[in-house]
Amino acid sequence: MATFNQLFMLIILFFSSSFSFYSPLLSSPTTTTPPKNNTAHYSQTICNTTPYPFDCISSLPRHQSGTVRDFCRFFLQKSLSTTKHFLSLLDSYLKRQHPGSRPALPEPTIRAIQDCHLLAELSLDTLSKTYQTINFTNTLNSFETEEFQTLLSAVLTNTQTCLQGLEEAINSPSVVKNVVSFPLSIGTKLYSISLALFKRGWVDDVNYGKRDYTHNNRAAAVIGGGRKLLQAGLGGVVLSDVVVVNRNGTGNFSSISDAVAAAPNNTAISNTSSYYVIYVVGGVYEEYVSIPRNKQNLMLIGDGINRTVISGNRSVVDGWTTFNSATFAVVGQGFVAINITFRNTAGAIKHQAVAVRNSADLSAFYSCSFEGYQDTLYAHSLRQFYRDCDIYGTIDFIFGNAAVVFQNCNIYPRLPLLNQFNAITAQGRTDPNQNTGTSIQNCIIRAAQDLVMANYTNGTTRTFLGRPWKEYSRTVFMQSYMDSLIDPAGWTEWSGNFSLTTLYYAEFNNSGPGSNTSNRVTWPGFHVISSSLDVANFTLSSFILGDSWLPTTGVPYTNGLL
Repeated sequence: MATFNQLFMLIILFFSSSFSFYSPLLSSPTTTTPPKNNTAHYSQTICNTTPYPFDCISSLPRHQSGTVRDFCRFFLQKSLSTTKHFLSLLDSYLKRQHPGSRPALPEPTIRAIQDCHLLAELSLDTLSKTYQTINFTNTLNSFETEEFQTLLSAVLTNTQTCLQGLEEAINSPSVVKNVVSFPLSIGTKLYSISLALFKRGWVDDVNYGKRDYTHNNRAAAVIGGGRKLLQAGLGGVVLSDVVVVNRNGTGNFSSISDAVAAAPNNTAISNTSSYYVIYVVGGVYEEYVSIPRNKQNLMLIGDGINRTVISGNRSVVDGWTTFNSATFAVVGQGFVAINITFRNTAGAIKHQAVAVRNSADLSAFYSCSFEGYQDTLYAHSLRQFYRDCDIYGTIDFIFGNAAVVFQNCNIYPRLPLLNQFNAITAQGRTDPNQNTGTSIQNCIIRAAQDLVMANYTNGTTRTFLGRPWKEYSRTVFMQSYMDSLIDPAGWTEWSGNFSLTTLYYAEFNNSGPGSNTSNRVTWPGFHVISSSLDVANFTLSSFILGDSWLPTTGVPYTNGLL
């Protein structure tokens, strides 16, 4: 059997050659190609628009002509191939860990590799869907371009999450990290180049036209407890079926996980989608719930905040990655949760401990509560919406790299460990072409009761609006109330000068004693916005195209500024 070091060298040789193998562009481009004597210059010009121009130009076949869209197809094809090979590599590791065999790797390492495998599968599905669509058309509408830019942005996020998990794995052999990290670094470049070319070839060519940013609060009949919701018919939302979960055994199921497993697979997603409703009777459900990608259009309804509670206590300190520490994790597209508390009870002493990890596109949480300390709510990827929710935490407790909007939420910083500070957000955008970011509108930021009492007796814990987790971190607070707990500087560094010129942090028309911007940070990437036109791109209608998908959920929303 080959040693890890031998395997490492074989992987390097394979992926190095894979990155530069010859694969011709489409032989019949659908738009005009440049003259042959200008091909090299034209290719260089295109590649210079990507974050990795050298890798882009060196990977293209020599003397091959094509358009920006042809080049995008070429790199998507290479991305698909690389992702398939990466999955095969992960399979080879995981097959050694089958039940009954002697584990060759520490359990935290196995968990990190399992995370990577799930993330790579998601990326493979995304890349296949994108390539199959754009390989046969040059015409996409504005929603389609937004969708594919979102999907390709998520592929990069998946890659970064895999890398992070490997770094977190306790006592993981360094050679394993190296073997897995090498193809990931190649994949990151391919995915980034593909995203840049897609943005230039399709997104920048679409005329989005004028949007209506006027106030429009869509009232839905999703009020009261779970029983009232069902009786009200969810304000016209189409239901395919309703099942009941009750711990005492009087419902259809006694656990949420069993109800999820029994839900139909791969239901169609459309503008008239029907929801499979799982009604969870009040009580504390101590279980880890996962909504996989084949469970689409699920709606989880409880009896109300602090009445229906899903609770767990996994943490990084106890050997889980941040990604798989979540009490509740969702991937299935079109997921909706209403009137539920999601809780991680690991406590501040256990550091990263996620209550909810959301990787579900077109997902919404309404009238829910998220309780934890560090890393409470992991808005991991894709398009998400949170309305009338309570969010509790300490360090980076709203984090991730989704395109996410929070409206009318209560944000409660809690008491952290001694000598720690609070950071409400840690946004994880790694690439300038990702259409991701965190938009917080008409929310209320106040100290949780434990922080109020501690500040009264022991002095003030510094609380910041956020810090830049990744290089292109992007967060906007607008039309929100900020109590006096917010530090006058507003924002804090992650590590020295890292990302201070590349991030985008902004504040617009906020109120309350903590909203005074006169002593805010003076970073190049920080902005105090005064014009509604400048902040309109971060409204729900524009940022996540909420008007096109939220009406089917029955969740109320404001599509523009107040």
